Amino acid sequence: MTFTTRPTLEGTFGMVSSTHWIVSQTAMRILEQDGNAFDAAVAAGFVLHLAEPHLNGPAGEVPAIVAAAGESEPRVLAGQGPAPAGATIEHFRSLGFDLIPGSGPLATAVPGAVDAWLLLLRDYGTKPLEDVLAPAIFYAQKGIPVLERVTTTVESVRELFEEDWTTSADLWLPGGRAPQPGTLFTNPAYASTLERLVAEGRSAGADRETQIDAARRAWGSGFVAEALDAFARKPHRDSSGERHAGVLTGDDLAAYEAQWDVPATVDWQGVTVVKARAWTQGPALLQTLRLLDALDDPAALDPGTSHGIHAITESMKLAFADREAWYGDVDDVPLETLLSVEYAAERARLIGDRASRELRPGSPDGRTPRLARHIGVSEEAGSEADATLGEPTVDATGETRGDTCHVDVVDRWGNMISATPSGGWLQSSPVIPELGFPLGSRLQMLWLEEGLPTSLRPGRRPRTTLTPTMVLRDGAPVLACGSPGGDQQEQWQLLFLLRHLVGGQSLQEAIDAPAWHTLSFPGSFYPREMAPAALVVEDRISPEIRGVLADRGHDVRESGPWTLGRMCAVTRDPVTGMLRAGANPRGMQGYACGR
Repeated sequence: MTFTTRPTLEGTFGMVSSTHWIVSQTAMRILEQDGNAFDAAVAAGFVLHLAEPHLNGPAGEVPAIVAAAGESEPRVLAGQGPAPAGATIEHFRSLGFDLIPGSGPLATAVPGAVDAWLLLLRDYGTKPLEDVLAPAIFYAQKGIPVLERVTTTVESVRELFEEDWTTSADLWLPGGRAPQPGTLFTNPAYASTLERLVAEGRSAGADRETQIDAARRAWGSGFVAEALDAFARKPHRDSSGERHAGVLTGDDLAAYEAQWDVPATVDWQGVTVVKARAWTQGPALLQTLRLLDALDDPAALDPGTSHGIHAITESMKLAFADREAWYGDVDDVPLETLLSVEYAAERARLIGDRASRELRPGSPDGRTPRLARHIGVSEEAGSEADATLGEPTVDATGETRGDTCHVDVVDRWGNMISATPSGGWLQSSPVIPELGFPLGSRLQMLWLEEGLPTSLRPGRRPRTTLTPTMVLRDGAPVLACGSPGGDQQEQWQLLFLLRHLVGGQSLQEAIDAPAWHTLSFPGSFYPREMAPAALVVEDRISPEIRGVLADRGHDVRESGPWTLGRMCAVTRDPVTGMLRAGANPRGMQGYACGR
């Protein structure tokens, strides 16, 4: 029997895996109250705002993949808000910007998370809004234990909070002292916000769906929108070091609604892998699977050998180069060609024995790729870390900074969800005092250059790195998984899928195994750097393997033994009804629970 950090949980009633133990238990509580997987996920999502405020918030975003029992195909919950009407390239250029800053009001997209969670609850949940928000209200009022990482995050931006973001200092530095690890942190303003959403719903009528729609209106065009409108355009310091006002308005919120979308899929190794479409980076995982198949080399599918690491890394580089040239919130992404067997065979011929140092996007359908001009002048990552930035997770030195959240749920009826909420970090923008949370900074993922699928344009969604995953067998959902990690999310999930689906490892074995990733493509976050041929590895990977990789041209950079990878996963066997779950031990927060 292989040793793992925890057992792979097994049962038949319900399973949850998330990036925080209280969040997992919150979701399990809803299942125990006869809620379904979607009720549980929504309750978890709102508690995540309190449990991991440095990793997500109400004004962030959430994509999710939803498989409902009785429906023939999964759906994608598209909870990524777009650029506000006033967010134009001309406006940013007039302020002297070449890149959108990574923090502050200017980087704010329209908040998408809360409307998306409420849309999910209305369309697929069963519980009343009051019941689902009750856990988050409780923790906001009574307190939630402070993580050490929350304390260090607050301390890292202490000067900014005290000198400029004073509303954040009021919440996070009461009496000049950051909340200490293990103490209880309360957020009365956020509790009041949630209570008012419930009250607005209750006043609209007794019907569950009516109440949820009323809460959505209160968020998008009621008291929340009014507070955001009043606050968002106040000048505050951002990652440029200067003070700028944002452009988000109440009209932007009123014009936004979360949507249901069709997924992107590929059939691979006897299963169907399901991702969100190219407004996320999700199809890069699908492209990499196609490339690995095109190599026609079973040994290339082993992420624990130097041969496999090299083949997988070079495949990922090609997929992410295509991400950079072709993905975005536009109608003409050539996704069918990018995911085709023929295109993968053509691209796989570029993979050689040596690590490539080039960014090599392809030419699907004969089209000429175009990359942002900034990429050509940013060929080595190594800037000093900016504490206000959110999700990059691992920089070019292997140091961990930023991150996001994830939650997976499966219930006894066969409902399954994979969700990756993020944005609206406590360090991303000043707190709106009457609401108890800050705005997000996802606009930093768009370019201030015309003609790209990720050019800034009002109404265009930033191409998000948030990328949940689902796997089907014979059309039935059998696995939901995901990971925090910015540009690493797809890469760490790929290692997990290869180990579990191909290598036969249990959920927990596959999660615990040594992780690695490449930085050999432009980062999605400010300052948008890349490190050609850089390969960051946990140092549990043997010196012999690292040496072979270095000899093959990889710039091997060692990270700590348990520092990379943030996987969560749940599974269901459609024949027996057996449910399983595993969770990441790194960081000492993630937990699975179930029975």
